[in-house]
Amino acid sequence: MTAKLILSLDGTLIQEYLLSKEHTTIGRKAHNDIVIDNLAVSSEHAAVVTILHDSFLEDLNSTNGLTVNGISTRKHFLQNNDLIEIGKYQLKYLNDQVSKTNAADFEKTMIMRAPVLAVPPPADKPGDTGVFHTADLQAGKPAATPEADINPVKPVLPAAAQPAVARAAIQLLNGPNAGKELELVKGLTTLGKPGVQVVVLTRRPHGFFITHVEGANFPSVNGQLMDGKPLQLNDHDLIELAGVKMEFYLKG
Repeated sequence: MTAKLILSLDGTLIQEYLLSKEHTTIGRKAHNDIVIDNLAVSSEHAAVVTILHDSFLEDLNSTNGLTVNGISTRKHFLQNNDLIEIGKYQLKYLNDQVSKTNAADFEKTMIMRAPVLAVPPPADKPGDTGVFHTADLQAGKPAATPEADINPVKPVLPAAAQPAVARAAIQLLNGPNAGKELELVKGLTTLGKPGVQVVVLTRRPHGFFITHVEGANFPSVNGQLMDGKPLQLNDHDLIELAGVKMEFYLKG
């Protein structure tokens, strides 16, 4: 069964929504995937990111917040029968698929409390101490190649023509940590600065995909702004995220 949310008010079912997209928004305005027309609900109140059989809920800096099973939260790894409350409305999460992600591990992946790697702030925010959230960056790589010398981006091949991906990594290109890398060994890897820009990198049988999950401004890939849809990454793609430039590359 595809995971779904059941919207209700005072015990009366209003509508069911299948979580068939990777990024599902909840809010008062009509452009949202789940519209709750109530003044207690922000224009873009929350979002649910669904990757394979797993979904996580995130409050999008709403005015009145939300609760899951009666507990106020900003981010939550959703499990079957969780009850989300936004104002007087309830959204029940149903998913009978067995998740391969441990909830505790998912929380660590998403929040990444420590350690963190300091990076230079965006140019338009002097004094801001930007943070690149990952615990797995490794030193020892040679200095990053200047952007002008980086190989051209390869075109996206049809899924059937793509080889199974073995290994890939992200390498920082600017700032004092230029040359350090993060090998993408997990199914889900979260990068960015909470409250500014956050993305999820997902490893799939035919490649790696990047999905924007937090922040009003979208990151860019090869100079092109992303949208809310997942984007497949190619060897030597250039990502700019929260003021940090990085290169995605395959390791064979």
